[in-house]
Amino acid sequence: MKIHKEGKKIVRIAAFVTIALAAVIVWLLPLHHWALQVSLLFLFLLFFWILWFFRTPSRNINKQDDAFLSPADGRVVIAEETRKEDNSWKTVKQVSIFMSPLNVHLNRYPADGKIISYTYYPGKYMVAWHPKSSQLNERNAIVMETPGGKQIVLSQVAGTVARRIVCYSEEGKHVKQGEEMGFIKFGSRVDVILPVDVELLVKPGDKVRAGLDVLARSRQQTTA
Repeated sequence: MKIHKEGKKIVRIAAFVTIALAAVIVWLLPLHHWALQVSLLFLFLLFFWILWFFRTPSRNINKQDDAFLSPADGRVVIAEETRKEDNSWKTVKQVSIFMSPLNVHLNRYPADGKIISYTYYPGKYMVAWHPKSSQLNERNAIVMETPGGKQIVLSQVAGTVARRIVCYSEEGKHVKQGEEMGFIKFGSRVDVILPVDVELLVKPGDKVRAGLDVLARSRQQTTA
């Protein structure tokens, strides 16, 4: 199992702490005491969960020029037409994906394109599936333009547990569909704001995987 670079330091620290605590517990408790067995089991389960959280599965990206792939593993909590809450208030399509602590937390770009802007917003730490978390929680907003001229917005949103958002976006950078966008540590969500003329192919409750499942497709190319 491959560990993502964002987790290697944490895994090393976790391994050291696990071994140290296990040694203390073995020294303090009788060898066959039930508390020793339960404590050691808890420690090693916690360590293996940390390993599991930072895993990076090997994937063959499902590249499609007319499609917007999922940027995250998780469950779709919003898939609808809505109004963009900025000065334009234009109609857009939004897909929001909630990542539980059991999901892969590596995020990927949903399409080829160029990064137009990257903005960080400090905020609260509401539960990530809450509808208002997109506006109130700590988050970032990545605006990118596809080769076809479509602008999309990607937002990595912190949750109650997630307190560390890592983003690799830089203004002016050209990115590829499925390329690593960033990593969110310990539970969160990703919002995708798409043009209103795309066809959504997912609904709330659907489970999706980054770089593999299609969230939406360009209507123009679908009907051509």
